[in-house]
Amino acid sequence: MSDNATRPFLINQDGEGHFRLTVRDVRYNSQGYPIVTGVMQAEQFPTAAAAKTWARTNFNAKAGQYALK
Repeated sequence: MSDNATRPFLINQDGEGHFRLTVRDVRYNSQGYPIVTGVMQAEQFPTAAAAKTWARTNFNAKAGQYALK
């Protein structure tokens, strides 16, 4: 991964136009290599802003913690 600070929330748009939120956890192995695991949430959102609002409500997400793909 080239991103030094992997953001804990990833927002993807699926083929049907819905937005999905993935909550990521980053751990580092003994050599400092990041190990990223993610859990995609079951909810679908009509906009990326709706996904961000849901993450703020349910996971106490802050501004700047989102990555859009």
